[in-house]
Amino acid sequence: MYDSGKIIAGIVIFLLFVTFPFYYNMGKAVAKPDPSVDTPVIKQMEKKQCIESKQAMKTLHMQLLNDWRDAVVRDGQRLYVATDGKSYNMSLQNTCMHCHSNKKKFCDECHNYMAVKPYCWDCHIQPKEGA
Repeated sequence: MYDSGKIIAGIVIFLLFVTFPFYYNMGKAVAKPDPSVDTPVIKQMEKKQCIESKQAMKTLHMQLLNDWRDAVVRDGQRLYVATDGKSYNMSLQNTCMHCHSNKKKFCDECHNYMAVKPYCWDCHIQPKEGA
């Protein structure tokens, strides 16, 4: 085997490329999110319930917000009827952020964990964090 040096070098380079993502992300793990729903508005609620069930909001909120955006901006529709029959105004700032006013502890915690950078605040005004 006259080219053993080239073969070994090629294997080492291949292994470096294959394992690079693991080394690059080492130590960058974010703690599992525990979003805080401890806001003044939620504390005052008698029945603590979002517009849809907790599980539905965890898994489908991004689709819901996307559908709301399309319905409001493209179709001029502003009323959302939830599965329980209640009607809500389709508004990120006036409906969602009214109760979930702690963006850093509620929204950002999960988005950072999932490494997602939503573009909500490209158009909407970021809420001011309350004391």
